[in-house]
Amino acid sequence: MKDLGQVVAAPLITEKGTLVNEQGNQFVFRVHVRAGKVEIRRAVETLFKVKVEKVRTLNYLGKFRRVGRALGQRPRWKKAYVTLAPGQRIDFFENV
Repeated sequence: MKDLGQVVAAPLITEKGTLVNEQGNQFVFRVHVRAGKVEIRRAVETLFKVKVEKVRTLNYLGKFRRVGRALGQRPRWKKAYVTLAPGQRIDFFENV
C-alpha cells in the first residue's frame, strides 16, 4: 500500500475502544484488509505525529445475510489496536 490515507480508514469510537484508551493508552482503528502491522504503524505515526509502541490486528469475516431468496455477504474488514508510547496522545475531538 502506498497511500497512508488508505491504510487507516477511520477510528472506531466505541465503548470498548474508549475503555482501552483510558486504561492502556490504546486507540482502535478500522484499517485496510491487506494492511500489515508495519504499514499500520507507519500510517498512524505519520498521520497523527505520535510514536507507536505496539500494533495488534483482528480480521473480521463478512456475515452471510439473506434478503428474500438472495444470499449475500457483508464485506470483511480489519481492526487494529494501536498502543502509543507513554506520554503520547491522539485527540479526535479537539474542536468539539
